[in-house]
Amino acid sequence: MYSPPPDPDTKRRMRAHHARAAQALNVRAEPGGEFWGWAGRTLGAPARTAAGVPAWLRLVSAPEDKASGKLWDGALDAQHALGNLDGHRPALLGVHDAFDDGTAYRAELAARVDEPVLSDDPILRQDLDLPDSWWEALAGTLEKLSAPSTDRVAVREQYMNRAIPEFVGIPAPAVTCWTTAHADLHWANLTASPLRLLDWEGWGQAPQGFDCATLYAYTLLQPNVAARVRAAFPILGSPAGLAAEATVCAQLLQTVSRGDNLVLEDRLRDWSEDLRHRQP
Repeated sequence: MYSPPPDPDTKRRMRAHHARAAQALNVRAEPGGEFWGWAGRTLGAPARTAAGVPAWLRLVSAPEDKASGKLWDGALDAQHALGNLDGHRPALLGVHDAFDDGTAYRAELAARVDEPVLSDDPILRQDLDLPDSWWEALAGTLEKLSAPSTDRVAVREQYMNRAIPEFVGIPAPAVTCWTTAHADLHWANLTASPLRLLDWEGWGQAPQGFDCATLYAYTLLQPNVAARVRAAFPILGSPAGLAAEATVCAQLLQTVSRGDNLVLEDRLRDWSEDLRHRQP
């Protein structure tokens, strides 16, 4: 999906606040390696702590009156509730907030992940041969993640009741179990060795199997890996996973209707047909 580049004024402001946050958090930003988010809303860069520990300093900006809620507090909430998930979630080391001319800036200092992600695109566009140990680690991490309770909501029933009939063509299946989910589990948020799950902005309660269904959706162009996802997560294809699968399928088909993820359209429509046949 196309991401508009930041304009020069945005770059100037973000770099200045990134430097101030580094000073406030007592870290030294390292040259090069800038990573810009959508339209310059976020800026990440490698850094080192005073003790020389490699870290990652990410700055996010938002209008001051919108600097709150699930996405704004996602990383901080995850650190408090989940910790580092046995090393599979980069620990948050510090947070610094600043306000300037109606804009809020939050700097998040996290343990640096030097391993490359498995794909530059959320959609897997090439075959992957990952060892059984990787799949076992992912399954174990998602199981551990599912256990803690939280009042954060990643998927709302009101959305399911509206979107599933519209985009999948079946009534929203009853959710037999709500669990805690990463809620954005795709190939650009995963590393191989060791396994890391990145980007914790949107985590929260979702239908059981939601993360597995999300990963499966972004794997549809690679039948061999998609089959491996199903083998690793037997909830896919089961009655217990129907609500999660229908929700993810509806979400992605909705993005298709807006002109995104068009390469997945045919596979998503095949999946929705299968879901229609599986409904009770």
